[in-house]
Amino acid sequence: IPQMAVMLCTILLFCGTLTSVTGYKNGKVEQSCDSMVPKHGGQANTTASPYTLSVDSTAFKPGDHIRVTLSGRQQFEGFLIEARDAEDPEGPAVGSFTLTKPEISQLLTCHSIQGSAVSHTSAAKQTEVDVMWNAPADAPPTVRFLTTVVAHYNRFWVKLPSPVISQSGVTPHPVQSTNSISAATETTAVLPQPFSSEGCGQWKSCLLDPAHCNPATDTHCFFLSYHTEGQSVQFELSGPTQGYISFALSEDEWMGNDDVYLCVNDGGRVTVNAAYSAGRTYPEMADKAVLSDVGWRVADGMIQCRFRRATIIPQDPQRFSLDHSYYLFIAHGSAQHGEIHKHKRQPLISAQRQAITGPAEIVTGSRSPLIMKWHGALMLIAWMVAGSTGTFIAGFFKPDWPEKTLFGQRIWFQVHRAVMMLTVMLTFVGFTLPFTYRRHWSRGASAHAFLGCIVMALAVIQPIMAALRPAPDSSRRRIFNWLHWGAGGAAEIFAVVAMFVGMRQQSLLLPFPWTTGVLSGFVIWVALSKLILLVHRRGLCERG
Repeated sequence: IPQMAVMLCTILLFCGTLTSVTGYKNGKVEQSCDSMVPKHGGQANTTASPYTLSVDSTAFKPGDHIRVTLSGRQQFEGFLIEARDAEDPEGPAVGSFTLTKPEISQLLTCHSIQGSAVSHTSAAKQTEVDVMWNAPADAPPTVRFLTTVVAHYNRFWVKLPSPVISQSGVTPHPVQSTNSISAATETTAVLPQPFSSEGCGQWKSCLLDPAHCNPATDTHCFFLSYHTEGQSVQFELSGPTQGYISFALSEDEWMGNDDVYLCVNDGGRVTVNAAYSAGRTYPEMADKAVLSDVGWRVADGMIQCRFRRATIIPQDPQRFSLDHSYYLFIAHGSAQHGEIHKHKRQPLISAQRQAITGPAEIVTGSRSPLIMKWHGALMLIAWMVAGSTGTFIAGFFKPDWPEKTLFGQRIWFQVHRAVMMLTVMLTFVGFTLPFTYRRHWSRGASAHAFLGCIVMALAVIQPIMAALRPAPDSSRRRIFNWLHWGAGGAAEIFAVVAMFVGMRQQSLLLPFPWTTGVLSGFVIWVALSKLILLVHRRGLCERG
């Protein structure tokens, strides 16, 4: 018994394992060293900045310490400060920094130079931060400090410049205009009217959910269209959501390593971004503006966006070549202040790879992966067919089964053992399929997942308990019988409850409400059958 308890605890602990979540509120933004663009989405603000970056000296020599101060009329949540060659602002960082307030700032290693950048340590709001820059021996003739300031999540300014400081005794060259330092932004326009499914399958390809819906008239229609124009492809994306809608190009039917495009509603204005999803984590936004002719519309509870993208973008390896075929994903969810949250509904996935620059066609898709359908089917067969058959044989047919033996054991026992081992194997295979699909324990796991873990644990314990059962004439045989019967009954009850809860899983897309009625009818039939057989058996015993 202690060994079985340990095994049960181990399985339950395994089922409760969670994955880590990465973020940028801690200021660990080394990924932004080159572009200085935040990786959490949004477009750089092009309005006048309320922040300034000042220096306490305009001249320096190697070994000097220059105080650099970031201040503003408004509070800010995050920042990144670097020194660059004023003649090459896109080049590597220059020199290193020393902190004056370690509680609100930290050193980063950019371009393999330790301490060459400074960032925030938390999302706590600040109005001023200052650091000391240490001029290196190989400093260029002129240096300019650059900062990216995040007022709140996707409201930020990129590469705000300080005054240029010059090395004493060195004649500087003309310094590049600060206008070239600002990050490129996309021009957007408000769309005058909603998209339409007219032309789908004729001159543009369309993925629709529900099938054959029209976003021009159906406010519940999810819609993605694309068609080739010269060396570029125009995309249209629409869906009933107030937060965001996105689509991805994927090499397979799994999330991860995908080319993603997001349309995010931020207070009635939609930002359109290209991104890259390395896994089930927050997508990494593109450093460069790779989209053109961007338009958007928010009306009738729907978000719509249109943009154009070059077929091949060699300067951005994370953008897939549109000359190839990919699976298409459409997902949507909530957003706050332009920050997207994990989608709660299963993404719509195309049934097969689609040639983005190929002939126009109407694409079919589903929100129910085949692997999850197999999970439901295997669990249903395991517990509503094999499991119930095994308990019927052991509970009611044992006395009436022929006394003949098969391989040294009575036939009823061999049949009972066979169907129960089949139950365990089907349960094990079905149990692993969601983990294969999700690739980890879902942080949003429902009661169905925990009930499934309990069922799996009891299913494993049962054959172990049977293998260690005492001899028929042992005094402990009665204890075994009760434990075996109790564990089996508990597994059957938990399995039924798990099936009822699991029927509403989005990944199954079972039709309601009649599917609940069918399962309820089957459970009632099994329960009544057992009750009738139990009454019949008691009657025979009393007459005997």
